[in-house]
Amino acid sequence: MHNVWLIARREYMERVRTKGFLLATILIPCAMAALIAGSSYLMARTKTNSHIAIVTSDKQLGEDLKSKLENGKHSEMQVDLWKPSEMSRASLNAQLHNSGSKLAGYLWIAEPTQAGARPTFEYHARSAGDVSTEDSIESSVDAVVSREGLLKRGLSAQEIDTITAPVDIDTSSSGNMRVAFFVAYFFFFLMYMVIMLYGMNTARSIIEEKTSRVFEVLLATITPDQLLAGKILGVGAVGLTQILVWMVAALVLASTPYAAGLMGGGAAQAPVSVAQTLYFLLYFVFGFLLYSSIAASLGAMTNSEQELQQLNLFLVVPLAFCMVMVFTIVKAPDSVLARVVSLIPFCSPLLMNFRTSLTYVAPWEIVLSIVLMTLTILGVIWVSSRIYRVGILMYGKKPNLPEILRWLRYS
Repeated sequence: MHNVWLIARREYMERVRTKGFLLATILIPCAMAALIAGSSYLMARTKTNSHIAIVTSDKQLGEDLKSKLENGKHSEMQVDLWKPSEMSRASLNAQLHNSGSKLAGYLWIAEPTQAGARPTFEYHARSAGDVSTEDSIESSVDAVVSREGLLKRGLSAQEIDTITAPVDIDTSSSGNMRVAFFVAYFFFFLMYMVIMLYGMNTARSIIEEKTSRVFEVLLATITPDQLLAGKILGVGAVGLTQILVWMVAALVLASTPYAAGLMGGGAAQAPVSVAQTLYFLLYFVFGFLLYSSIAASLGAMTNSEQELQQLNLFLVVPLAFCMVMVFTIVKAPDSVLARVVSLIPFCSPLLMNFRTSLTYVAPWEIVLSIVLMTLTILGVIWVSSRIYRVGILMYGKKPNLPEILRWLRYS
C-alpha cells in the first residue's frame, strides 16, 4: 500500500504543478460562467426577425397574424400581406429561389372547404433548417385561430383576453425549477468531460513512461498492479481536486446578486443541494475508476498517441450512448427505459446521477447501481491488471486480439 501511495502522490503532484492544470482550473469556470450568462442574455433578448409573406383571402385573419408576428413576445418579423388574386404561388416560389430576395418563406392560407371548418395552412421556407421562424409561425397561428374561433362564438375581446391570459404557477416551495434543470445538465456534462479527459490522461501517462522506458526502473521495486492502482488513484485525485475547485467557485457565484437575477430575481437560493453534491462525487469516483481502468489497459496495449486514438472507441461509445439517452431521460426520468439504462454499469455514473437531479430515485435503485458498478469495476480492474502487467513491457507492433487473450491467462 505504501508503494501505491507513493505512485499516486507522484502522479498527483506532477499534474497539479503544471501551468495547464492551473489555467484549466481557473479559466474553465470563468468561461462556463460567461457562456451561461451570455446565452441567458441572448436568449432573453433575441427575437426572430425573418421576412415572410402571408397570402390569404381572409383580411381579418391576415391582419391578426401580421400583428402577432411583427409584435410578438419572441418575434419581430417583417410580414407582407397579400391576397391570392394579388400574388401567385409561382411568383413566391421564384422569390424563394432568387438569391437576391430576402424572403425567408411564405404562408399560404386556403379557405375552408366546409362551413365551420378551419382554413388550411401551408408554409414554404427557403431553408428547411429555419426552425425558429417555423416555430414562431406555428405558435402565432395557434393563438390567432383560437382567438378567431372564440370571437365567432360570441365571446367579447375582453373575455377572450381573460381566458387566454398566461397563468403564473408558484413553484417557490420546490425551488427554481429552471435552475434545477440547468444544474442537472451542468453536472452531466461536467462529469462527461472530466471522465473523458482524465481517463485518457491515465492512458497517455502510461504511453509516455513506456516511451521513456521509466517502467523498467520502476518495476525493479514495485509490482505492475501497484503501479496501475497508484496511477488511477493519482490521476483521479487530480480530477476530483479540479471538480471541487469548480464547485466551490460555482457556489460562490450563485450567492451573488447577479446570479439571483439570472435565477429569476429575489434572494439567491443554493442551486445545488447537499444530496446532489454527494451523488455527483460518489458517481464521479465510480465512473472514473471504471473508465480509467479501461484507459489504462488501452495505454498498455499501445505505443503511441496515434494507436491510442484508434482504440479510444472503447471509451467514447459508452459515453456517447449516455449522451443520446439523456434526451430521452429528461422527458421521462421514471420510465422503464430510463431505469434500465441508468442501471447499466457503464452508464450509471452519468445517467443515474442525472436522474437523481431530475426526479426521486428509489434507494434500492441507487444501491443496485452501486453494487453493479462495484462488481463491474472489480472485473475490469482484474482484466486490466493482467493486460497491464504484460503490455507495459511490450514494444513494437500493436498486439492483436489472440495475443491479448493470451495475456489474460498469464498469472
